[in-house]
Amino acid sequence: MTNQVRVRYAPSPTGHLHIGNARTALFNYLYAKHFNGKMVIRIEDTDDKRNVAGGEESQLKFLKWLGVDWDEGADIGGEYGPYRQMERLDIYQKYVDELLERGLAYKCYMTEEELDEEREEQRAKGQVPKYSGAHRDLTAEQIAVFEEEGRKPSIRFRVPDNTTYTFMDMVRGKITFESSDFGDWVIVKKSGIPTYNFAVAIDDHLMEITNVLRGEEHISNTPKQMMVYEAFGWEPPQFGHMTLILNEERKKLSKRDQHILQFIEQYHNLGYLPEALFNFIALLGWSPVGEEEIFDKETLISIFDPERLSTSAAIFDRHKLKWMNNEYIKAADLEDVIELAMPHLVEAGKLSANMDAATKEWAEKVIALYKDQLRYGAEIVELTDMFFNKEIAFDEGAMDVLQEEQVPEVLQVFTDKLIHLEDFSKDAIKAQIKATQKETGHRGKRLFMPIRVATTGQTHGPELPMAIELLGKEDVVARLDQVLNKLDA
Repeated sequence: MTNQVRVRYAPSPTGHLHIGNARTALFNYLYAKHFNGKMVIRIEDTDDKRNVAGGEESQLKFLKWLGVDWDEGADIGGEYGPYRQMERLDIYQKYVDELLERGLAYKCYMTEEELDEEREEQRAKGQVPKYSGAHRDLTAEQIAVFEEEGRKPSIRFRVPDNTTYTFMDMVRGKITFESSDFGDWVIVKKSGIPTYNFAVAIDDHLMEITNVLRGEEHISNTPKQMMVYEAFGWEPPQFGHMTLILNEERKKLSKRDQHILQFIEQYHNLGYLPEALFNFIALLGWSPVGEEEIFDKETLISIFDPERLSTSAAIFDRHKLKWMNNEYIKAADLEDVIELAMPHLVEAGKLSANMDAATKEWAEKVIALYKDQLRYGAEIVELTDMFFNKEIAFDEGAMDVLQEEQVPEVLQVFTDKLIHLEDFSKDAIKAQIKATQKETGHRGKRLFMPIRVATTGQTHGPELPMAIELLGKEDVVARLDQVLNKLDA
């Protein structure tokens, strides 16, 4: 085993990059970088029924977008390849043959129907279903009969009797299993394809993986992998099993849960910043020292301490993610925020993809108004609605403002001043608001709120003089007249 830290992220190409898988990759990345080690991407594609066309490419694309990179993998090569399991079948066969020759594995000819029947009988007796070992010691004559029938065998590992498997988990401490908990398990399917637990143990050893960080659902797989290591006299890697990610109702994150977006591609498409998502995911099951929560990638690498991996389930807090992404947007360059938000206005049909230079400059100013408020790129469509809709629908709060006694006077004076305003810029508009204050004697909320509601339809919003400038003189005056006419009526 190498002295250098070597970790791996081993996705199956079964679809898009899930939040849980992204966390596994991210923690392995932080671990490798913190200890100046290497990260390997290995594609575990032996379950061909679940593999999806483009699944591998999608996973790697969004890992890179998130900010995770690697040192070896199917896309870039490396000295421990090949890095797709289906390209390693000859390698596995060598070890299968050795186990068969040593009597540590055997051929099992039981059909699926026979196995199902066996499991049903065990359940009926109140037993936990596991393989009985019915074909553990077949004679040559029995094997010949099965072969004559045309049965294709699977190959099972002969689980040792009365053996305890113990490992020190990086997250959970000492974990123990008894061999009696397991029936002889399949290492090669009838199709000739090795099973997950067999292939992964071979791969981890040959690729000199020193540390395996993965989700807690793999805990029960660990003793099977340890059996393979023990059979060949190999030293197992150090295992660490991260806790579940729960939703805000503290239920296991399910792909059927519609309340939480669960795939990295969805966050990319909504206009989240990868740096913010990286930061957020890093805190799902790991905590730094202190109260600070905003960290760039380099800082997370330097402070990552596996001792601080949580033993409690991580809670996926949607509101915290939006807050964190907003913090990153506020700190970003305006040009980057415009680039993030503009495509969403185009996609929503608010702007043309071929807009002229003047429209583009106007749209950039509109986006800039919301830079400090924006939580993710797609939100710009809702936030800027007043700039694209001619008609205003006043909500209850806005109507309450317009019912105040001073409103007609304030709006009439302000309208008169705007009508005669030639320089329709934010500074000139600001001056007319002050002039309205001077003429009417109304100030503060009694002055600003009626103007804001009548011109924008909102009780809260961005800098008012700039918003009025961007709405344009014609639309603003029309809105003011419309409100005044309603008040007169």
